[in-house]
Amino acid sequence: MNNDIRFPANFLWGATTAAYQIEGAWNEDGKGESIWDRFVRRPGVIIDGSTGDVACDHYHRYVEDLDHMAALGLKAYRFSIAWPRIFPTGSGQPNQRGLDFYRRLIDGLHQRNIAPVATLYHWDLPQALEDRGGWTNRDTALRFAEYADYLFRRIGGEVALWATHNEPFIQAFYGYGNGENAPGKRSPWQVLKVVHHLLLSHGLAVSAFRATKPQPARTDLPPSQIGIVMMIWPHYPASDHPADRKAAQRIDGVMNRLFLEPLFRRRYPADLVAHFARRLIFAPVKPGDMEIIGQPIDFLGINTYTRLFHAFNWREPFLLTKQVPGPLPKTAMGWEIYPDCIIEALQKAREYTSIPLYITENGAAFDDPPPDPADQVVEDPDRVAYLRSHIEACRRALAAGCDLRGYFVWTLMDNFEWAKGLSKRFGIIYTDYATQRRVWKRSAHVYRDIIARNGL
Repeated sequence: MNNDIRFPANFLWGATTAAYQIEGAWNEDGKGESIWDRFVRRPGVIIDGSTGDVACDHYHRYVEDLDHMAALGLKAYRFSIAWPRIFPTGSGQPNQRGLDFYRRLIDGLHQRNIAPVATLYHWDLPQALEDRGGWTNRDTALRFAEYADYLFRRIGGEVALWATHNEPFIQAFYGYGNGENAPGKRSPWQVLKVVHHLLLSHGLAVSAFRATKPQPARTDLPPSQIGIVMMIWPHYPASDHPADRKAAQRIDGVMNRLFLEPLFRRRYPADLVAHFARRLIFAPVKPGDMEIIGQPIDFLGINTYTRLFHAFNWREPFLLTKQVPGPLPKTAMGWEIYPDCIIEALQKAREYTSIPLYITENGAAFDDPPPDPADQVVEDPDRVAYLRSHIEACRRALAAGCDLRGYFVWTLMDNFEWAKGLSKRFGIIYTDYATQRRVWKRSAHVYRDIIARNGL
């Protein structure tokens, strides 16, 4: 039996981070306030009381972090650009110092032969725009298009893959629905408005990209491409009862189909439209909007970590569901370890599109031990097993004919995990927040070896 399992020669092995989670420097060099800068200062909203003010101090330590990426052998690095670092109030005069930081980062990636993969929006809206309604305001989509156009014109050709948004479901339902994330609004009657404006802003940014036609910064680089990153998780009923099956279908609807159908079929799912209409919740669709949202893109990024089980719950009037734990072992987030989430997420995407796919986030939080000052490695056997099994699922998807172009581990290093603060560690590199010392975990060594042999 041949145990040396290879991936395609051009398979893109990467790691992913997000600006607010790693950069720190929250008010330096002209950066404006974001909704997360404001949100973390509300008592009790972050489980450990921490903030992203410093996080991993990547803004000042990015060269060290680039060297770690090079030592890992990464083929690509997916990061997000902080909108308020470029436009401190969301629009108006751009901040050159903010752009300069990302130029230095991108230049450093090119020098190390690592492809830059940039996300325009990973949930850090300029607070000045939130003060005017945020994503409930259609004007925010127009300001996003201006922000995107500026970046495409200034650095568009230097980035291999551009993603407009990361997981718009989370911004809509956790930011404006249940208030767990910034801006912390509990306005479920406004979620479809937020969803629609996020998707509209995506379409407007794609239009700007097509109009700009960014050219590669070097003759040896391929043309830049544009897409979006979606959260696609499989959903199962907690039992065979028809009500539980309906609950699972509804959650599949709001997490997956509510975004995939407008992107690839230029419509919202009829069952969800009816469900929300009975609650007097409507998407503010104007003529031409769906054509803007559904215009062709070059790739689809998929973030997937687990599967979820759902039961009917009449006490929850908004979605009529509750989540039920699955039977398999769990991560420190309480997420079931289910490698076939990769296969099933890719299959869900394939129901809608034949464009190239990337796994743009996959990884696990575990309770990693702190390193001894003399340690050269943090042992994390559970994460090693998680990564190997999920990368093997990618291999099976490829063997079945899926056009999967790359895999990005979440995440490069431990960082600020949103409402969980610094309490959850997803990194393959350990971050000592007191000293900002980075220590490779065993999973980093294993991932380096997988990349080096291009397979398991």
